[in-house]
Amino acid sequence: MQNPDYKKIYEDILVKYPTKKEQCETILSKTVFSVKDVITINNIIFPKADQETQFANQRHRSYDKTSILEILDYQTKNKLNNSELARHFKLSRNTVAKWKKQFLI
Repeated sequence: MQNPDYKKIYEDILVKYPTKKEQCETILSKTVFSVKDVITINNIIFPKADQETQFANQRHRSYDKTSILEILDYQTKNKLNNSELARHFKLSRNTVAKWKKQFLI
């Protein structure tokens, strides 16, 4: 299965938001985008979404193994518990616990 070309997608979106292009340059300079990069650039371009939109978008997120390990690594580096990590990345606490069981034990 082929991944979407996030660089092209976000460059096209930034045509409508030229003021935000400067903030996104570091991420756009990467050749491969991680899920964390996509979330970061999306938050830069579209900073506040209403609660209904956030809920709908959250349902359609998917994470690959490298992204999950990166998120769990973020937890250990910043000494966060499962609830804090879940709030930071807008995940379920149960999802975080399941990932820890799957990938760390």
